[in-house]
Amino acid sequence: MKKRNLGIFLIFLLTVFAIGCSSQQTTKVEETKKQTLLETIHHRGTIKVGTEGTYPPFTFKNEKGELEGFDVDIINEVAKRLHVKAEFVPTEWKAMFVGLDSERFDVIANQVSINEKRLEKYDFSAPYTVSGAQIIINKDTTDINTVEDFKGRKIGVTQGSNWEEIAKKAGANIQHYKGANEIFADVAAKRIEGSVNDRLYIAEYLLKNPNPNLKVGGKTFDTAKMGFAFRKGSPELIEAVDKALQEIQADGTYLKISQKWFGEDVSK
Repeated sequence: MKKRNLGIFLIFLLTVFAIGCSSQQTTKVEETKKQTLLETIHHRGTIKVGTEGTYPPFTFKNEKGELEGFDVDIINEVAKRLHVKAEFVPTEWKAMFVGLDSERFDVIANQVSINEKRLEKYDFSAPYTVSGAQIIINKDTTDINTVEDFKGRKIGVTQGSNWEEIAKKAGANIQHYKGANEIFADVAAKRIEGSVNDRLYIAEYLLKNPNPNLKVGGKTFDTAKMGFAFRKGSPELIEAVDKALQEIQADGTYLKISQKWFGEDVSK
């Protein structure tokens, strides 16, 4: 009986050991999977990019329906240096971070400002654009020159954007829009009293779409740095993207793209 019990005990120990080893191996595999988004991208041959496609000059569709813009050019150059292609996933801004969370794409390239609130949940690349907020108003408006003047006024913004946060904090009567073009059209027509947007976007828009009924109000404020946004937990991918951005700056590619869209270096 004793020998039989000893044999059963040994079988039990071996079984526990085998299960333990199997569990450890499974855990190691799972941990590896969590750290290999960059490898997945290389294997796939594409990096999936969330972008609006309605935000010129950063990301928009041309007359042929092709996606282009400053952010599109930059992320395409980054992808090239990662030895993959950029696969764009057009997404409305209000659903952009939901798309990132649900893994519809690997990165957001859409002039995402880096702030403390976003850093709590997401990782960012090194900044690739520096800009600031600018007010745009109707040519006849004389009493909106600072964001504090938004209080109680009808102000148009894209839902979920940091421009919405700025206008809300100022006490504006918020009007939501899908894109900035519709906002500017309503400012020109006096259906709303103003808006706030990226200074570079406004400058480029007015350069290409001169409208005597629109003008900028006051000075640029809330200078911000923009980066590519990622889910937490992909340090290898972010490191590779940052290296690519450094290469683009060093070899003059970044300046060439920046001058193409703005006539100046927008990394400073």
